[in-house]
Amino acid sequence: MHYRETDRSKMLRERYKEDRFPCKLGIELEDVRAGYARVSMFVTPDMHNFNGVTHGGAIFTLADTAFGLASNTRGTALAMHISINYVKGTVSGDQLTAIAEEEHLTRSTGIYRMTVYRGEEKVAFLRGTVFRK
Repeated sequence: MHYRETDRSKMLRERYKEDRFPCKLGIELEDVRAGYARVSMFVTPDMHNFNGVTHGGAIFTLADTAFGLASNTRGTALAMHISINYVKGTVSGDQLTAIAEEEHLTRSTGIYRMTVYRGEEKVAFLRGTVFRK
């Protein structure tokens, strides 16, 4: 089924409200449109690892949420691969924002670039590939 872009984005906003895992972490959907999504969260003490910094899994989940939203603006998409580079540590109280942007699209795949920020500072870089149904 094909959706007008505004209908697809609206539908994703509604479906996101039922996406329990990222919502439980406090990940807020800020923007979603064709090939693009922006989400954010505040780091809490429960998200720290044993070194006292934000657990890599929390940062990954934030970026993966943006990735899933951006890639599904074009129809149903399923992640095939994601790689991540962490470049800065973060701590409780930091607000993190992840932006996912489409880089390449074919009939069956899509490649996306995700960047996680603390303010203007880059915290992590990711690239992901999806299979498009």
